[in-house]
Formats: sequence, C-alpha cells, structure tokens
Amino acid sequence: MLSNRLRSAWHHVRYIPLFSALTVSRWRRFERRSRALGTAISWIMRWFPPARRRFGREVQRVFPDMPHGERARLSGDMGRNMGQTLFEIYHCAEFQSRPEKFNPSGPGLAVLHDARAAGKGAIIVSGHFGQWEAVRGVLKMQGMETGAVYRRQANRHYQRRLLTGIEGGGKPILETGTIGTKALVRHLRAGGFIAILLDEKYAGGVRMPFLGQPALTSLAAAQLALKYDLPMVPAYGIRTGDGSTFDVVFEAAIPHTDAETMTQAFNDSLSARILANPEQWYWLLRRWEGA
Repeated sequence: MLSNRLRSAWHHVRYIPLFSALTVSRWRRFERRSRALGTAISWIMRWFPPARRRFGREVQRVFPDMPHGERARLSGDMGRNMGQTLFEIYHCAEFQSRPEKFNPSGPGLAVLHDARAAGKGAIIVSGHFGQWEAVRGVLKMQGMETGAVYRRQANRHYQRRLLTGIEGGGKPILETGTIGTKALVRHLRAGGFIAILLDEKYAGGVRMPFLGQPALTSLAAAQLALKYDLPMVPAYGIRTGDGSTFDVVFEAAIPHTDAETMTQAFNDSLSARILANPEQWYWLLRRWEGA
C-alpha cells in the first residue's frame, strides 16, 4: 500500500513541470503556446546535464566530427522542435483543425487513395521526426482516418494526456503488445489504415543499419504488408518556416520483396530525412543501445 502511494506521489511530481507549462500558456494563441513549450524544452536540452550528455552521446555516433558549439545548437533546436511536437500531440484535434498549415505531396498519397477506393488497408510508416501527427492529420482531412500504434506510458498522468491527444488525431489507437497486435490485424484486414513509428529500438528485432550504425529493428510492419498484400508508405511531416507549417511528404510505396529488404528501405528513407534535417529527429530514443 505504501509503495503504491509513493508511486502515485512520484507520478504527480514528475507531471508538475509539464502541467505547469501547459497551464501557464493556456490563454495564448495555439502557435504561441506551442512555441512556449518548445522554448522550455530547448532550455532543458541546453542546460540540464543528463539530457545534454545523453543527446551528445547519440549525436556523436552519427556526427563524430561535429564541433561542440554546433552540437549545442543542434541540441537546443531539437528541444524546441520536440517541445512543439509534444504540445501539438497533446492538443491533436485542435492541431489538425488548421488545414492551411499542411502542404501534402508525394506519390504515396495516390497509392493510399487507391487502397481506400479498393477497400484495402494500408500501413503508413514514419519515425519520431518532424511532426508525425501531421501525416495522420492530412489523411483524416482527405477522408482516410488513420489509427496508430503507441507505447503505454508508465506515468498515469502522461498516459491519460497522451492517449486523449492522439485519439483526437484518429482512431483506433492500439497499444503495443499481444492484444494490440491482434486488434491491429483485424483493423487492417477490415480495410483500415494504421500509422507505425519504426525508429524505436525493438529488443526482438534484427540488427540492420540506421544512420550508418547497427540498430535493433522491428520487421513487423513489412511482415504485415506482405502477409495481407498491403501498401507500406513512408510519410513525414517536415516543419517549415517558423515551425508551425508542414510539408507532409508521402513517399512512393516500398516495393514488396522480403521483410528485411523492405524494412531496410524504410531505414534508409528515414536516415536521409534525418541527415537533411537533424534538428527534427528525436535523438534521445537510445536507438542503438544493445545492438
């Protein structure tokens, strides 16, 4: 009983900084509130030693010759982008209510329209890059509501806020794990669309190159695409201008070959996006840990 109370109290304590940041900016315009949280996270990344060290360790794997000053600027820029992303996710319905902010393009969008017209499901793959919810936003606006797979948060306050936010961007929202996987298969077989972020470490995955480093990678998305003959389309919401507008790019569907080849094609696609805009990827994922 005491341990449960201590855990609950710790959940409250950890949630206070985010709750405070969201509450203080409540009466400002959406973009100003988003930038306010971005500024707060940027400051943490620049000046909070544990975050700075973790960021530096991951960036040096990919950019070993990057000067310290440039690495510090990248840390702050990434923090600013991730703060805005977090705010937009927590307010996903409001975020998606501004169609003028989204500029969709790319051959994959037509592939998805064709799949919907044929009554087929589809798998949209992306990463913790730019604003991935912009992808689901465009699809929802065009009559292709897309569910998502997410990982449950240990902190109950973060969990409640996250689930409410992403449900506003499209349903169903499916939790990782056996039950979620069964629901995912039923959804796809019924002609549903699902978005999956494939850049997290997967302990049971295959080691394959990502940004030039071996990384444990899940083959699940490609396996599902092959098994049920579904298109697998890489898509990215890239921040532009002042960070409140987005180029939402739907790349060509990955050709059906085998699961490893298809997954490597996605790794290469996301790697290219990150190298072009390294400040838009979330470098704190511990992507290469244990590989």
